[in-house]
Amino acid sequence: MKHIIKYLSALLTVVLIGTTFTACSEDDDNGSANIGLGIKAFFPTKVVTNQPITINGSGFNDVKEIEFPGGTKVTNFEIVSNDMIRVNAPAGIPADGGKIIVRTTSDQAESRMPLTLGHTLVTGFSKQEGETAAGGELITVYGTDLEFINGVELLDPDSVPQIIDHKDFYRKGTSTLIFRVPPKNIYKGTFQGALHTYDGQNILMPLLAYEPAADEGHMEIVKTTIWKNDGSAGPISWSGQCRFALEGHDGNNECIAEFPQDVWDKIKTQTFYITITSADPQVRVTTGWWDPNWKVGDIQPGNELLTDNGDGTFTVEINLSDDPDFVAALDDRHLLFTGDRYTLDEIYFSEEVWVDGPGQQEVKTYVWQNDGSAAAISWSGQCRFALEGHDGNSECIAEIPEDLWQRLKTETFYITVEATDPQVRVTTGWWDPNWKVGDIQPGNELLTDNGDGTFTVTINLSDDPDFVAALDDRHLLFTGDRYTLKDIYFIDYVSGGGGPKEDVFWQGDGSAGAVSWSGAYRFALEGHDGNNECIAEFPQDVWDKIKTTTFYLVVESADPQIRVTTGWWDPNWVVGDLQPGNELLTDNGDGTWTAKINISDDADFVNALDDRHLLFTGDRFTPLKLYFLE
Repeated sequence: MKHIIKYLSALLTVVLIGTTFTACSEDDDNGSANIGLGIKAFFPTKVVTNQPITINGSGFNDVKEIEFPGGTKVTNFEIVSNDMIRVNAPAGIPADGGKIIVRTTSDQAESRMPLTLGHTLVTGFSKQEGETAAGGELITVYGTDLEFINGVELLDPDSVPQIIDHKDFYRKGTSTLIFRVPPKNIYKGTFQGALHTYDGQNILMPLLAYEPAADEGHMEIVKTTIWKNDGSAGPISWSGQCRFALEGHDGNNECIAEFPQDVWDKIKTQTFYITITSADPQVRVTTGWWDPNWKVGDIQPGNELLTDNGDGTFTVEINLSDDPDFVAALDDRHLLFTGDRYTLDEIYFSEEVWVDGPGQQEVKTYVWQNDGSAAAISWSGQCRFALEGHDGNSECIAEIPEDLWQRLKTETFYITVEATDPQVRVTTGWWDPNWKVGDIQPGNELLTDNGDGTFTVTINLSDDPDFVAALDDRHLLFTGDRYTLKDIYFIDYVSGGGGPKEDVFWQGDGSAGAVSWSGAYRFALEGHDGNNECIAEFPQDVWDKIKTTTFYLVVESADPQIRVTTGWWDPNWVVGDLQPGNELLTDNGDGTWTAKINISDDADFVNALDDRHLLFTGDRFTPLKLYFLE
């Protein structure tokens, strides 16, 4: 028995030791306080007074004090987490800089890298004294340490100072800064703007004549993808696969892609973004020689450059321009994304561009409008509505088509009522159930006084499934007291840009597959597909536009060869096959191409279409859609 007890005791000791080591290992992996106090990195590494700084490390929960170069001690800072602190650089940092020290009551840690001091110096502007600056125009500032400019002061139309925040700059680097003059919200006249820095400098701009934009327009964010993972680039675990080169600089065929000079220059001078799939990424930006690394250091959760998109992906914001040594090495050593626990999905620029036109506009989509036949409501049942075909007893004021009825059940919609003191009840044609919100009267947040004798009621039924389930058979009834129902509508948003819009007249569903000299993608005039060979038939008006105006074909492909011919494979469109290099074929940069087609100048081809169909054949592509530009 003693032997058994000794054996169990020894076994328990082993288990406890194993548990202890396992627990320590998990703590280390999770970056817990057991690692101890330490500074891994901080950003930016060059600052001015009041410059926000992010410090990454470990053991920060108990930090009481941060000492900056020159002996200045700061106790006013934000502990974001045990691994991250945010603090503003204090005054008094010496010109030659030095190390940062974080302290707890019993320990301290010093940064490996020094913090250096910057000073903004402006040497010029793209606009000279006396020139005109139009609304929406970009103005470039030249100089050194321009990253410390945090605002541009201009005048609004009422001569009141307005600040363009640094977050709204078009581009911000160390030697150039670009901001956009507000398109409309700008004083019409001559004045001197100013640049503001974190450390309190007030730098005057040239005396310029400002003019609001002549035409109505708006800013739009345009995403330009320069590389997209087609599935061939797998997960990164300190691998060197995701490297990119300047075109012609991948001598050993090591790179996943080469970029043309203009794109490469933008990568080196402007902000760009990468999207990655990961749960807990560690992203390192380095060169094909694994040295030097981008001075920002490894980017992990908690870093302000990393954004969790909430869908299993993260976005990393990258601007290499403030690391001249790294940028200088790129042409010969490539650009490499490495690290651990992520897959690189895409690389893109996201830029604001000025677009003619009013921008996104609110548009009312009316479901019903009172033509005067619906009288005032006083607990009456007249203002009831049914799904089309569901008003068997002719009780309803209107029947609603299926698409709008489904929207009423699932989306926010609005009613306008004429009243001075309304009591609005939303119920069914059986007066039961009522919408669970109850009666809506003045004081309710869903009721807005329009100030013209009418009120607007905001309604979303989707959070009351029992009520919604009863609607099809029992109708939708607006009752209550002291109001007249004027209309029911949705608010939709449409782009109001002044440029042409796509009018898509065919969209592929993938069922016809890829083209390899096949005849699958043929189209006919309505009623002219006697042998049921065509993928679609078009009405006369669309067919006539195809024969007389420019239209566009979008295809998915890496290297397409597109032939436009007829259902008899003869005649072909006189232009011949469209392949990369042809001016009618545009690479969209996302794995698709757009072909610009106008067959109207080929009379023989056009005359053959009605009886022989329109056929897109060739090799190595899948048609996605056909559209006109309106």
